[in-house]
Amino acid sequence: MPPVPHLATALTGPLYELESRILTAQPQIEHWFRSQWHNHAAPFYGSVDLRNSGFKLAPVDMNLFPGGHNNLNRDFLPLAVHAAQSAVEKVCPEARSILLIPENHTRNTFYLQNIAALVHIFEQAGLKVRLGSLNPEITEPTELLSANGDTVRLEPIERRGNRLVLADGFNPCVILLNNDLSGGIPDLLKGLEQNLLPPLHAGWAVRRKSNHFAAYDKVCEDFARLISIDPWTINPYFASCSGLDFHARTGEEQLADEVSRMLEKIRIKYREYGIDNEPFVIVKADAGTYGMGVMSVKSPDEVLGLNRKARNKMSVVKEGLEVSEVIVQEGVYTFETVEDAVAEPVVYMMDRYVTGGFYRVHTGRGIDENLNAPGMHFVPLSFETACLPDRQGTPDCAPNRFYAYGVISRLALLAAALELEATDPDAEE
Repeated sequence: MPPVPHLATALTGPLYELESRILTAQPQIEHWFRSQWHNHAAPFYGSVDLRNSGFKLAPVDMNLFPGGHNNLNRDFLPLAVHAAQSAVEKVCPEARSILLIPENHTRNTFYLQNIAALVHIFEQAGLKVRLGSLNPEITEPTELLSANGDTVRLEPIERRGNRLVLADGFNPCVILLNNDLSGGIPDLLKGLEQNLLPPLHAGWAVRRKSNHFAAYDKVCEDFARLISIDPWTINPYFASCSGLDFHARTGEEQLADEVSRMLEKIRIKYREYGIDNEPFVIVKADAGTYGMGVMSVKSPDEVLGLNRKARNKMSVVKEGLEVSEVIVQEGVYTFETVEDAVAEPVVYMMDRYVTGGFYRVHTGRGIDENLNAPGMHFVPLSFETACLPDRQGTPDCAPNRFYAYGVISRLALLAAALELEATDPDAEE
């Protein structure tokens, strides 16, 4: 087995108890998941940012167009290949080929490495994979080098009728998006007869984090009843706030009031559990990724009268989109470190399977800050035998900790399934 990164986790009673309960209830949990996946279609793939504070283990973000496959432990490629075969078979059993559509930012060589890793997974699953670009600058087949020297070949997409094809007639039955549509839904992708995965309403043109965590609330209530825990120990409080204009300072007071209410809710829980830490909240754009438009706040005064630099940081996210809606989310401390640097686990899934993960590590950030920021690096997680627990081991031994991570991540994946059902424009009323 590959070496497991050293975990310096503050193991206080409640989390140890939570992990113990998860281990003890493993048969019930896995049966419960099977019944849930029988009723709800798992998203094609996803990644979950977790925070482990010793008294709480919770997801803080769910990405339905995950990058970073290049950061996964290579020893666990078979898990991803098996999951890819399962996921593709569900939508197109006779599939032989996939058209993969990446993000437009071709200058990010680490992102290109992620694309190369995805291509490798699907090729290993027995599929022919080609890359079609939405980037208007890609007008002919273009070869780019990823960060580790892998070659990525992008080709311009053509639309013929209601199908996407490439110039030589490549006509796949599956179109896989690794582009989160932050800039909107291009007409090219609308009304296709091919299987488009994830669906268009999974992109940030439609999706909102507040919708996801509303669905996660429901999942947590059910799961908490199943294993008799307080749902708060796996679920961050949240509220949404709209009508903001950070440049014009519109809505500052409303946002400060929301922050104040959230901090008081957290204080009440901290008192109940005897937690000495100072409560904090994360204010972030309700749509979007890449760690943009995020601030950590311990007082409502901090969102009043933001200086110009802070307003600029909060007002715009990826693709230059203006931020008018934010989610105010309970901040979850991370007490995990990798080689003395603050860390948080990120778990990857495809179909309903955990396929791996890594620690996002940041030497310049604190335990109450967003780690998805320039200067971060990644340490692969070692999931032993597909994240199966060691029932003879202690609750905090590595396989069991990772099993707990896998359980909480799959809860977030299930919430994403409910979220997509609720926002599906084609769903029957």
